[in-house]
Amino acid sequence: MLVVLVVAGLVVVYVAYPHRGEEVPAAPWLGEAMTRAAEAAPLMELEYDDSEPRR
Repeated sequence: MLVVLVVAGLVVVYVAYPHRGEEVPAAPWLGEAMTRAAEAAPLMELEYDDSEPRR
């Protein structure tokens, strides 16, 4: 249960600060680490036959 709460807290912090381009006030190193991890994560490009391509 503790692991789930820690992961949920990290997600909330990421969405509140680094995802919006701001620094985490109490721990700038945490924001930098989260940004590096998000940039390293692979992305899937999805294309649907019934929709227009994204621009």
